[in-house]
Amino acid sequence: MATRRILKELRELQRDPPMSCSAGPVGEDMFHWQATIMGPNESPYTGGVFLVTINFSQDYPFKPPKVVFKTKVFHPNINSNGNICLDILKDQWSPALTISKVLLSVCSLLTDPNPDDPLVPEIAHICKTDKAKYEAMARSWTQNYYYKRIHGAVTGEEYVSDYDGDDSLSTSESSEDEGS
Repeated sequence: MATRRILKELRELQRDPPMSCSAGPVGEDMFHWQATIMGPNESPYTGGVFLVTINFSQDYPFKPPKVVFKTKVFHPNINSNGNICLDILKDQWSPALTISKVLLSVCSLLTDPNPDDPLVPEIAHICKTDKAKYEAMARSWTQNYYYKRIHGAVTGEEYVSDYDGDDSLSTSESSEDEGS
């Protein structure tokens, strides 16, 4: 069942891709995908290109896919491991949802963070108390990590992930191993 549903969603994505997103399998493994999300306009992520991995279980679509950012993002709902706090990836998942809808929801989260249900409380605090500082830091991270990836593409250096545990924000993220 999972393989048939995943193939159906892949065909739909190829026929009608969501705005500013693309996704597909890594090699021949239909249960492991890579997605690209363009930073939404009118957000501090404008101009960024974010790599995301999507892993499906054998129980898909009855269980949500595991969606993780590989590009570092300064965001109250995305932690230093790339995990995402988004209700439809947890308790609000429905088999009626598709990867296309998930990607659109992630894009929406970039535009409209939810600091009231944070995965990174320190960033949520900045977002709530000093929006200009939050947006400046998010813009800075977007430029910094996007540049790293582009530099690697130009020089031929392999780009794997930005998550090396070295964040320029000194936060304590020990409680955010998984999404909320």
